[in-house]
Amino acid sequence: MGLEALAITDHDTLAGYDRAEPLARAAGLDLVCGIEMSTRFHGRSIHLLAYFVNEPPTAKFREWLLALQKSRRDRNVRLIERLRSLGVNITLQEVEAKGRTMTGRPHFARVLVEKGYVQNVDQAFDEYLDESAKGYVQRQEVAMHEGIERVVKGGGIASLAHPVRVGRRGTRDGHEELEKWVVEMRDMGMRALEAFHSDHRPADVERYLDLARRLDLAVTGGSDFHGANKARIQLGHGFEGNLNVPGWVLERLRAM
Repeated sequence: MGLEALAITDHDTLAGYDRAEPLARAAGLDLVCGIEMSTRFHGRSIHLLAYFVNEPPTAKFREWLLALQKSRRDRNVRLIERLRSLGVNITLQEVEAKGRTMTGRPHFARVLVEKGYVQNVDQAFDEYLDESAKGYVQRQEVAMHEGIERVVKGGGIASLAHPVRVGRRGTRDGHEELEKWVVEMRDMGMRALEAFHSDHRPADVERYLDLARRLDLAVTGGSDFHGANKARIQLGHGFEGNLNVPGWVLERLRAM
């Protein structure tokens, strides 16, 4: 595919990186250790990326991740109860057969499709699983400041994921609120902002590059590739080829 470097940023786990690392080394691919976490900030669920660009995270950081994984399973138990109260007859065993130890909402969506409750994954999220949907169950999320602190102490660089989903897109108030929040996150120790993303239009990319420049933040970039769960997003190339993360992004992160 022409990729020179790859960062695996699964939610709450480093298992994908651990499995891929020897294979990437053998193939000559620059593999970056990363992770994505759901945090709570001003009453909202905000995704935080962490990149360990020069060496893997500390053992203490890995131990902390186990608590996040436990909160994920607790949420899944409550989500099953909520769906069953809505007349959706699925079991946690059916869902965990697909997601195993890292079962999440995409695996619930696949079961909903297979059992005929919805026609596709998008509909599953729209009707049952998205934050505004009738079946949504909130996770116990860590506070933003704790997430950033854990990343920094673990040897990583924290970055705000897909900022277009944080602010109200296309509105002046939304841009001003986002900038205010990013300043707060920077003061907590966050050092980067995801400017390149499959959800970002060219104007969004320019806006976030400018914001990072004015606030003296590095930038990160990712396709948000999810395999069959987001079939129209291609690894490294985004949505129908709308993504190209330049090499200087990783170079600057490593320099930091």
